Amino acid sequence: MSTPMPLPAPMPAPATATRRTSRSGRLARLRYAVTGLLVAALGGAALVTATPAAADGPGVGTPYVATLGDSYISGEAGRWAGNTNNGSSLIDALGSTAYYDNASRTAEQIVRCHRSWSASAYIGGGVGGVDLACSGATTATATSSDGYFKPGLDFADLGSGKVGQARMLQTFATTHNVRMVVVSIGGNDFNFASVVQSCVTDFLTSPSWWPDYCYDDASVKANFTSTNVAAVRAKIKNGLLNVRQAMRNAGYADTGWTLVVQTYPSPIPSAAGFRYSQSGYTRQNTGGCGFWNKDADWANATALPTINGAVRGAVTDSGIAGAKILELQSAFNGRRLCENTVGLLEEKGLTSWTNAGAVDKTEWIDQIRTVSTATSSYFIQESLHPNYWGQLAERSCVRMAYNGGAVKGGTCTIAGTGLLNGEPRMKLA
Repeated sequence: MSTPMPLPAPMPAPATATRRTSRSGRLARLRYAVTGLLVAALGGAALVTATPAAADGPGVGTPYVATLGDSYISGEAGRWAGNTNNGSSLIDALGSTAYYDNASRTAEQIVRCHRSWSASAYIGGGVGGVDLACSGATTATATSSDGYFKPGLDFADLGSGKVGQARMLQTFATTHNVRMVVVSIGGNDFNFASVVQSCVTDFLTSPSWWPDYCYDDASVKANFTSTNVAAVRAKIKNGLLNVRQAMRNAGYADTGWTLVVQTYPSPIPSAAGFRYSQSGYTRQNTGGCGFWNKDADWANATALPTINGAVRGAVTDSGIAGAKILELQSAFNGRRLCENTVGLLEEKGLTSWTNAGAVDKTEWIDQIRTVSTATSSYFIQESLHPNYWGQLAERSCVRMAYNGGAVKGGTCTIAGTGLLNGEPRMKLA
């Protein structure tokens, strides 16, 4: 709505003018008088004299961080602070509304996107946050095999409010001052969930004296061929270009915001770092980390570097000026699932996630759950994701990347023990 312009006052008659006034002149003055009365009657005096506040939008208003992508940034598993086999209430940091992200916090905006309130979008310090990511998302909008809508990094519009994340970003950024967009994407394009399922299945269905490894399964190997790696890299690149286009469509210059792309953290240790033997199925039955040693080594030495290499390559291929990479591959080292430096709550003599030192003694990655262990309030899809502690650690990394608005990239790792303002101590170098 445009600002009303002040009405001009009638021009005084020249000193030499005749006392006779034309009919048209009298009517003009009458119109001005009537208009003035109407403006005053409607409270228009303020409208014609005051300058309205500018609406938030590109470069104006409260700065925002927007997060897009998949479960490693949406907040999946962010409800649980550590792991235990003694009852979910002992590690329930956020309660049953953890994933309720609508305005009234009564429901999910998109069911099973699992946008938790511990997610990294909410860095605080006068900076707003919006979490547009969705657990299970790939670069392209899709519907999962079990019927859940999964918005990708595109402009899809399936009707009934089902739109891609790029379109969500465009809409939000039009009326908010988005200064940094953080993206985590690509893992699901490599079929990460199915790879984990293959590894755990092979662990549970073969004996230690004759292990069946997942790294050499045909279905797993197919995801890591040079052809597929190149294809996924191209998909990630196109998704990032969609993000840039969304910001352009919202009215931003390319220099008016900064793209930050995350790499994926290592969720389990290599063979030498496990606290449970690979024999006797203890790794899965107790620890929820059912990988054979060779598969764990492959995951850390081959699978993860390949996925992260595709992510980094896609950032380069996109040509997006000023884009940064937030390296998270080592962010949880020392706090990973089943790592010998941490343990279950009960293994460390703790009775609650709120006990002193729990953040340093327990795991930052959620247990791998099967149908038989996904009891109580747990979801299978939470498996192998950063939990409450892991999410807060990521948030610290994102805050440091924001850097007061002077956005930077770097490698984020654990900086020490204890909590700083309620978050694990991290550093970005």
